[in-house]
Amino acid sequence: MEAEIKVLLVDDHEMVRIGLAAVLGTEDGIEVVGEASNGLEGIRLAQEYKPDVVLMDLVMEGMDGIETTRRLLQQMPDIKVIVLTSFLDDEKMYPVIEAGAFSYLLKTSRASEIAQAIRAAVKGQSVLEQQVAAKMMNRFRQPKPAAEPHHDLTDREMEVLKLIAAGKSNQEVADALFIGIKTVKFHVTNILAKLGVEDRTQAAIYAFKHGLAE
Repeated sequence: MEAEIKVLLVDDHEMVRIGLAAVLGTEDGIEVVGEASNGLEGIRLAQEYKPDVVLMDLVMEGMDGIETTRRLLQQMPDIKVIVLTSFLDDEKMYPVIEAGAFSYLLKTSRASEIAQAIRAAVKGQSVLEQQVAAKMMNRFRQPKPAAEPHHDLTDREMEVLKLIAAGKSNQEVADALFIGIKTVKFHVTNILAKLGVEDRTQAAIYAFKHGLAE
């Protein structure tokens, strides 16, 4: 016989906790081991009861569900956090997923769907509300902004660029960095190529435009 899945409820609305506990209490193989009304209490009870799954509300007084999830998983990374919320806005959804939430459901979900998500979580299977999944897919489909050319510069090349922007000659750069003049010329050539500019003046202008000059 498989061990029951231990579930902790973290929600600041008492009636929500009562309803969830009552519904999940009728599900085979699921046991609600504790209820917390805020994030700090949720972390404390998780340490005490060591649940397999935490049903986490997002909007709570004091520590919200995002920070609670982050702290909880830092201390107990094996726990599966399932967000159960009324909110679908990006400001809450993406941060809690980045914090480590395993699944994301709305409070309008049926009891059977919540139970199914709990069972899936312990098997390593995430469940996302259909609207959440669509948002996530759209986000990943969006083209990422191209990285600025100076991100390709090495640390040494960045040092050389800053000195160029400060009006230093190749010899002055060499003296400042305790390197040979040939090495400086080599770095300058690489810098011009990576930035896509033709000369030192344009490199200096680039540095000032991008806040790289000191």
